[in-house]
Amino acid sequence: MSRRRASREPETFEIADLAHDGRGVVTATGKRVFVHGALPGERVRAVRTKRRRGHDEAVTLEVLDASPDRVTAPCDVYGVCGGCSLQHLEPARQVEAKSRVLEENLARIGEVAPDAWLEPLGGPVLGYRRRARLGVRHVDKKERVLVGFRERLKPYVADMERCLVLAPPAGELIAPLAEMVGATSLKRSLPQVEVAVADNRTALVLRVLDTPTADDLAVMDRFGRTHDVDIYLQPGGPDTVRPLHETAPPLVYRLPEFDVELEFKPTDFVQVNGEINRRMVCRTVELLAPAPGERVLDLFCGLGNFTLPLARSGAMAVGVEGDAGLVQQARDNARRNGLDNVEFHVANLFEDCTELPWLRSAYDKVLLDPPRAGALEILPAVAASGARRLVYVSCHPATLARDVGRLVADHGFRLAAAGVMDMFPHTGHVESMAVLERDGKGGV
Repeated sequence: MSRRRASREPETFEIADLAHDGRGVVTATGKRVFVHGALPGERVRAVRTKRRRGHDEAVTLEVLDASPDRVTAPCDVYGVCGGCSLQHLEPARQVEAKSRVLEENLARIGEVAPDAWLEPLGGPVLGYRRRARLGVRHVDKKERVLVGFRERLKPYVADMERCLVLAPPAGELIAPLAEMVGATSLKRSLPQVEVAVADNRTALVLRVLDTPTADDLAVMDRFGRTHDVDIYLQPGGPDTVRPLHETAPPLVYRLPEFDVELEFKPTDFVQVNGEINRRMVCRTVELLAPAPGERVLDLFCGLGNFTLPLARSGAMAVGVEGDAGLVQQARDNARRNGLDNVEFHVANLFEDCTELPWLRSAYDKVLLDPPRAGALEILPAVAASGARRLVYVSCHPATLARDVGRLVADHGFRLAAAGVMDMFPHTGHVESMAVLERDGKGGV
C-alpha cells in the first residue's frame, strides 16, 4: 500500500527546509519527512502520522530549539483549525518563504528567471479575509452547534468562538452564529455558511437543506438585525441564493484610486484580501501603462476587477470571461461607473478561441488572471495578438511558471519582472505576478 498509519513513537528531527505549504522538511531514515508546525533550523520532537511511498508526514509535539523567526500564534485554536498554517512564522519571513517558492518554481518548471524582482505586496495580516466558506455541524457530544473552518487534516469543524483572519465584523460572529443556528430546527440540516464582507455590508449565506419554519426565519431575522448583517438563504445551487429581506442592498467594493465601484453577489468570486486587491490592481495598471488609443485585453476578467480600472486610463479595455453571469455583472458595473470604452465577451478560455471576433483584433497589452489551472490553452492566441507587454496575475506558482516558460521559449517573450503578493497571510498560498515583454527591450 502507498499509505499507512505510522507508529506513534516520538522522534527528534533537525529541520532543514520549509515546504511550499509551510511544513518543515527533514530527511530521516532515508526518507523525506514533512513536519507540521516546524521551522528551518529548529530541533523538534515529532511523531510520524502517515507513511507514504515517497515521504512521511509528522506533527510537532515539542520545539526543543526554536528558530529566531518563530512567534507565538495569536489565535487560540491555531494548530487545530485548518484555516491557517503559518501563524508560528514571523509575517515578514512568510513573505520571504513565498518569494522563494515563486523563484524555485520559475527556475525548475519554467526554466526562467526574471530580469528584476518586484517588491512584495503586503498588507494587514489579521482581519483581512472578506470571503470564506465556514463549516457548520451539530456535535451531539458537545450538545451544541460548531461553526468555523475544518480542523487541520480532519473533516471535523474546529471548535472556535472567533476568527482573527476574517474581516470584521465576521470574525467576531462565529460564536453568535453557532448559537443562532442551534436555536433553529435546521441545526442538523445547515452544513455551511458563506461569508462576504463588502465595503458597505456583510452578507451571510446559509446553506439550508430543509425549509426554514416561521420560527426559524424569526430567529435569523433577529440575528441579522442585532449584528447588522444581511442573511441570505441557499436551498439549492448558487442560483437559488435569496436574501431574507428583499430590501438587502447590493454588495459593493471600491477601488478609490480609479473612482470605480463594483457590485457583486455574496457567492461571487472576489479577491479575498481587499487591501491587497487594491494594491494589486494599482500595480497592474501601472505596469501595463495603458494609454488612450491603445487596446488592452483582460482575460479571465470576472466582474471587471481589472478591466474597469484599465478603461479609466482612456484605453479600450476588452474583458473576456467564461461565466456568462459574471460577464453580465461586469457590463452592469461598466454602466454603473459611466465607462463606455470597455466591452465584455463570454468565452471558454480553455478551448480554441482563435475564430472568435474579439480575438481577431490586435491588442497592445494583455492581462491574464486565470484560476489555478493556468492559461496554457490561450497562450498561442495571446502571442498572436501582437501585444508588446503582458502582465500575468496568478494564484498558483507552478502553473504560472509553466505558462511563463512557454511564453519565453515558444513565443519570443522575455520575463522582465516577477514578485509575490501576500493575499493569504498565515497560509501557504502563493499569489504572484509576472511581467513579460515582447521585444526584450524596456524595463519595469
